[in-house]
Amino acid sequence: MNAKNLPWDMEVDVLVIGAGGCGLTAAIAAHDEGAQVAIVEKRDQPGGNTSLSTGSIPGAGSRFQKVAQIQDSPEVMMADLARVAGSHDLSDVSDMLARISAELCEWLVDCVPARMSLITDYCHVGHTVPRLHAPASRRGQDLMDDLLAGVQRRDIPLAVGNPVQSLLTSPQGEVIGALIGGKGVESTRIKAQKVILACNGFAANRDLVKEFCPEIAGAEYFGALGSQGEAVQWGRELGAGFANMAAYQGYAAVAYPHGSLLSWTTLEKGGILVNADGERFGNEDLGYSGYARMVLAQHREVFAIFDDRIKAIADKEDEFRELVDLGGIKSASTVAELASLFKLPADALTRTLDTYNQAAAGKVKDTFVRSKFGLAPLQSTYWICRVTPGLFHTQGGLAIDTSAHVLKRDGSRIPNLFAGGGAAGGVSGKSGAMGYASGNGLLTAIGLGYLGGRAAAKELKEALGRQP
Repeated sequence: MNAKNLPWDMEVDVLVIGAGGCGLTAAIAAHDEGAQVAIVEKRDQPGGNTSLSTGSIPGAGSRFQKVAQIQDSPEVMMADLARVAGSHDLSDVSDMLARISAELCEWLVDCVPARMSLITDYCHVGHTVPRLHAPASRRGQDLMDDLLAGVQRRDIPLAVGNPVQSLLTSPQGEVIGALIGGKGVESTRIKAQKVILACNGFAANRDLVKEFCPEIAGAEYFGALGSQGEAVQWGRELGAGFANMAAYQGYAAVAYPHGSLLSWTTLEKGGILVNADGERFGNEDLGYSGYARMVLAQHREVFAIFDDRIKAIADKEDEFRELVDLGGIKSASTVAELASLFKLPADALTRTLDTYNQAAAGKVKDTFVRSKFGLAPLQSTYWICRVTPGLFHTQGGLAIDTSAHVLKRDGSRIPNLFAGGGAAGGVSGKSGAMGYASGNGLLTAIGLGYLGGRAAAKELKEALGRQP
């Protein structure tokens, strides 16, 4: 809305809206470039989808890869992302994120600082070499804790429980601040020379999901509760363009009824998914995001099956061990016992495992053309987990350029406005979930926060330098 001639309650150089990984990164990056920064968050605590993630960020050519003697480069990562996602609205942004990915991971460790290391156990979905950097726990909350500590160390103001009602604009259409207010919150007008939207996507808004991502609209949402799509609303009011709005990240194996993620390591290393008839129904190589709609299409119970050797690898992850401790994963020494745990037809399950194991051993071609079998053929002891598909976050949003400036429908910039994370368009393809590579969510959250925060602060310095 146009700002009226009313007094401002507060003035800052850069206002960051949203206190997830994107917002905290943007605030730290802008602060370290000399800007006065403040963060507002509508929820009662920071976090967003970053807290719910594994905290994994791809970095191509990082010094951590070099120590591990892993050959990689931004060009290889660009090719990997393009192969998975295909051509889409923000291919230039995808390339930029690949180019700065190593710098980003090193900056997180050196400057925030964040406790992260390179995952060398295996290549993740969509990547041809190990390049994901993550907390040892594989918990996004640990990354959030480090970012929060970085914000506190820099004395950057962070106000939780302060929802933004609208962006404020000048008569010329420049974004010049935001109106804060809501139930139990006194209305506050914050003037800002630059505004960074880091307020997540729209996956918790069922109407917007039905509008833009109808194929996954029937899946349960497991992401951050704050993903209500305010950026879409504000963008429409400002005449912003949108990018890749039909793309999303799903997860094919949310443990049911526990609600925690069954580590996809269990499938990548050779496990399978079967339906209530004890039969496989697709190629698990598609990955946890792309496979989610196929699990949803079963319209009934689905189960992940793997063996003791695979479990030993997944046991390295905290969330997986907690799921085991909660009884969410059960074991059996024979296929018949395995089937009886969830009343699956033993004969069908035996045939399924026999056929799959023959394919994994190279004796026959896999029915669903799976080519990566990990440690399979599967062998006793077996493990089984009941799973359900989930929608985790949308991968579409405001159109942006390679510095995270928000663009109008004609491609010109909306003055002073930046976006990252779920508020901005993502790099996982134009539609659906097949274009999602592991780490894409945090790549656009942390990466665009880094780019946008630095760009906003540098533009302010340049403008100050031009003043007489």
